[in-house]
Amino acid sequence: MKPASDPPAARPEVDIPLDPSLASLLGRLERVAQEPGFQLQRATALGQALRPYAEYARVLPIAPLAEELALADLYVYADYFPTDGQLSLVEQVRDMIEVHVPQEERAWLDPLRHSYMDLLEVVSEAGTEPLGTLTLRSLGDQRVFVVEAGEYGQGVPQGQVLLTRLIRLPDRAVLPGVALRLSGAVARAIYAAANEWRREMEAQSGTFALGEWQEFAKRYGYILLWHVARARLGTLLRADETLRYRTADGLVLLYAIALYEHHAYRQLADGLAQQPEFRPDLAGSRPELRVAAWVQQEPDEQGRDAVVSRVTLTPTQLVVEADSEERLDSLKHRLASTFGFVLHFRGESTLVPAHELPDMDLLAETLSPGSVTIPVEEEQRLLEQLLAPIYLEWAERPSPALGDQTPRHAAATPAQREHVRALIDQLERDDVARRRTGKPGYDYNRLRAHLGLPEVPA
Repeated sequence: MKPASDPPAARPEVDIPLDPSLASLLGRLERVAQEPGFQLQRATALGQALRPYAEYARVLPIAPLAEELALADLYVYADYFPTDGQLSLVEQVRDMIEVHVPQEERAWLDPLRHSYMDLLEVVSEAGTEPLGTLTLRSLGDQRVFVVEAGEYGQGVPQGQVLLTRLIRLPDRAVLPGVALRLSGAVARAIYAAANEWRREMEAQSGTFALGEWQEFAKRYGYILLWHVARARLGTLLRADETLRYRTADGLVLLYAIALYEHHAYRQLADGLAQQPEFRPDLAGSRPELRVAAWVQQEPDEQGRDAVVSRVTLTPTQLVVEADSEERLDSLKHRLASTFGFVLHFRGESTLVPAHELPDMDLLAETLSPGSVTIPVEEEQRLLEQLLAPIYLEWAERPSPALGDQTPRHAAATPAQREHVRALIDQLERDDVARRRTGKPGYDYNRLRAHLGLPEVPA
C-alpha cells in the first residue's frame, strides 16, 4: 500500500455564512499568529492539535482534511495558552493599542474566547426548519442550538454530526465558517473515545474537574481532533483490508501464490480432480504438455462467478494462486492434509500489490468494499519477487524430479546432465509469470550458467 500523491489539503472553500466583522477578526488573529514573536507558539499549538498526523507520517503519511486545518487554527485563536508567558491571541488583540481594532470586531472577542470544540448532531429534518437553518444538539451535554447555515444547511441531513464550535452571542449562536461533517456512527465513536480519554485523565489526577462537558471541551477540544484523525486512519485501514484487487482485464487478481515441487503427477492429478470445490480450468490446461488446472469460483458483487483461486499442475511443479492470504493458507492446509509429503514447499508470496490508498468517507454509516485495478507491471513485479529467492537456492536443494539429488550434483554426472537441462527447459516453459503476463518471471539462463549448462537464446 502506498499513499496517494495528492498535496496537503488547502483551506476549505465553505458556504457557511460568516458575519463580515467576525471574518475580519479571524483574519486579524491569523496575522497576529503569523508574527515572528508568536510563530513558535503557533507551531506548537498546531502540532498539538494535529499530533496524530505527525505520528502516522512515519509509516503511513496522510494529510489532514481542510476542515481539520481550519478547526486547528480556531483552536490556536480561541483555546491555546502560550507556554512562554505571552497572552493568548484573543487577549493580544483585545489589548492592542498601536493598531485600531473596530468595535464590531471587539464584540466577537469574548464570545470567541468562550467557544469550544463540540460534536453537534443535526436533529431537524430537511424542510421542517426555515430555509438554511439547522437545529443542532451537542452529543456532550445535549444542549440544543438553532443556527443559520445558508446553503450549507440544506445539504446536511438529519443524523449527521458537525465537528465545529459555536460562537454564542446573547441572541443567537453562529458557526465560525467551518464544520467537519461526520456520520452519526463515526461521531459517536469519536465521542466515546474522547470520553474514555477524559475518564483516564480524571483517574490519573484524582479529580473530577473535567466532569462538565463544556469544561473538558474548552481545555481539551483538540482531543476531538485527535480522534477524528484516528477515525480516518481506522476507516482507511478497514477500507484497505476489504479492497479487492483486479487485473487490467477486470478479473480478480490472484496475488497470493505458493509454489511446490513434486514427482507424483498422476497422484496429484487424480486427487485434485476429486476436490468438490474445484472445477477444471479448460483455458489453463494443456494436456499435450501435461499441464492441468482447476479453479474455485465465488459470486462477485454483481452476482457473477469469479475465479478466486487456481491450482495449476505441471509435470514437476504445483502452483497455488488465491485472492487473499487467508484463502491461500486454507488451500495450503488442505493440500498438506490430502497429499502429505508428496508436495515439497518451495516458497510463497502474500504481499499485496502496491496501490493508491482508498478514499476515506467519514459520512458513510457502513463500509462498502471497493476495488482497484493493478497494472500488469505491478503483477509482473510481484511474480518476479516470488521466483527470485526460489531459484536462487534451486541448484542446491534436493529435487523430487531428480530423484532427490540436487541439480548441481545431477549436472555433474554425465548421465543426468541432459535430464537437468530438460528440467530447466520445462521450468522456463511453465513459468507462472509467463502464463499470467506473457513475460517470464526469472532469467533461466542464470540457472544454466550456474550449473555450467549452455544458455538458450532469448
